[in-house]
Amino acid sequence: MSFGRDGGALFVDPYRGTVLGGFSRVHDMLHEVVEWHRWLGSREIGRPITGAANLGFLGLVSLGAFLWWPRCWTSAALRRVTRFDASLRGRARDFNWHNVIGIWCAPVLLVVTLTGLVMSYQWANDLLYRVTFSEPPPPAPGAERPTLPAGRARGAEGRMREERSPRPAEGRALADPDALWARAERQVPGWVLISVRVPTRPDGAPTFVIQEPTGWHPTPRSQLTLDPVTAEVVRWEPFAGQSLGRRLRSWVRPLHTGEAGGPAGQAIALVASGGGAVLVWTGLALARRRFRGWRRRMSAAGALSVSPQPRREVSAD
Repeated sequence: MSFGRDGGALFVDPYRGTVLGGFSRVHDMLHEVVEWHRWLGSREIGRPITGAANLGFLGLVSLGAFLWWPRCWTSAALRRVTRFDASLRGRARDFNWHNVIGIWCAPVLLVVTLTGLVMSYQWANDLLYRVTFSEPPPPAPGAERPTLPAGRARGAEGRMREERSPRPAEGRALADPDALWARAERQVPGWVLISVRVPTRPDGAPTFVIQEPTGWHPTPRSQLTLDPVTAEVVRWEPFAGQSLGRRLRSWVRPLHTGEAGGPAGQAIALVASGGGAVLVWTGLALARRRFRGWRRRMSAAGALSVSPQPRREVSAD
């Protein structure tokens, strides 16, 4: 039972109704890791920083691919920038590592940063919808357009639909929750996961999010709204019937984490992220050596400018 983003959650026995407890310490620790990854532990302070950092890294990846592009497409030139050379040391080794790791990790890092951009900035999120000629999701009532993951964007839409849903006639008894749940189960045979969003008012229409059997999308979710009295379908939004923008938006998080490719995709994302850290290290090492060389050249030029010039004497003889 989830109580919103900041309200926590409890596990309840589905047969006896007894409360079993909340999340484990491991879950809480991993949740903190996610919070630090997304906004450095503070949504208000860290979110602009992580968004700008992601945008800057996207620029570095794009410019790096341009700088890497060989001037001459020969086998020797390609080997120098696509294969490791264990015989190199110092600056040459850092340059080789930076080029090789960069070119092999660039496609994955480009996907990770582009999807991170959509999750970081509302304008990027809306742009994804507009380029596909789809209507962006409306903002939450009385709030600025926040950057929301796909699930939360659907939640905002669900709240608005709930407010527009017809209210049952006065005096009519609400349907039994088990009947509503059974109707949701029949909507998608072979369903994988069902979650219900309890309405904010007692006679509001409940909304069921049904995860269909995994196909070309790792978590295809459809949305079902039922009449709270008759348990009849008020609105059915299958995943295949959603707009192109909404379906593309549902790919953003799986692509960002690598879940779109299953365990192999997550392993690739892990290796590419580690490669990104090596790129930072080798880039700083190359910059430090370049700065030290510049300082040596400046010192040598200064020494030459202040050194006394040799005197020439011409004898009459």
